[in-house]
Amino acid sequence: MAQKILLVEDDPCFGSVLKSYLELSDYEVTLCVNGNEGLEAFRKGKFDICLLDVMMPEMDGFTLGKKIREMDTSVPFVYITAKSLKEDVKLGYEIGADDYIVKPFDSEVLILKIKAILSRSKHEEAEPKPKIIHIGQYEFNTELRVISKNDEQIKLTPKEASLLEMLYNYKDGLLPREKALTEIWGTNDYFTARSMDVYVTKLRKYFKDDENIKIENVHGSGFRLVISE
Repeated sequence: MAQKILLVEDDPCFGSVLKSYLELSDYEVTLCVNGNEGLEAFRKGKFDICLLDVMMPEMDGFTLGKKIREMDTSVPFVYITAKSLKEDVKLGYEIGADDYIVKPFDSEVLILKIKAILSRSKHEEAEPKPKIIHIGQYEFNTELRVISKNDEQIKLTPKEASLLEMLYNYKDGLLPREKALTEIWGTNDYFTARSMDVYVTKLRKYFKDDENIKIENVHGSGFRLVISE
């Protein structure tokens, strides 16, 4: 059964093109042209993910996101907007968005992000948060913040552990840089971005002995944890 997307976009041309592109990727898409229409559609239907514009007539995307989150605490939603100010990005994540994508964007990256969010959402619904995560030849104890392989153990800092767990939740998909910065560091600026790059480098070193584990940098977008069989 096709996964259902609620797309709320007031630009009829862009909305129609994006709807068609998503349908080519086998999603079932409901397109609404303003916030009120989007809210009514959400009340009546059940959606796997919502894609929301920010600047819309009658009800802006931030207000719509808040109302959606009040009705459903778990449904993922993503802002797709031309508003790129740091304050707007931060507000989007504070409301509860899973991602914030600034126009213009690469359509393939959008599909990759949607797949990652839906995969993580399905995993979270299916089972409780695991205490032990298997990453290649390693075991990661999320409570003790310890990576172990045979008799070797590496104790992680709280930020290292949070970043690794978030990468794992998005594995084979794309962990948005902004989401990691906002949730782990609490802010998204030049200095925290450089700090996160250092932490990613540290995690790569911890797994350097297993060539099947890679943490890839997707330039300008985020990171991918790839675990080969």
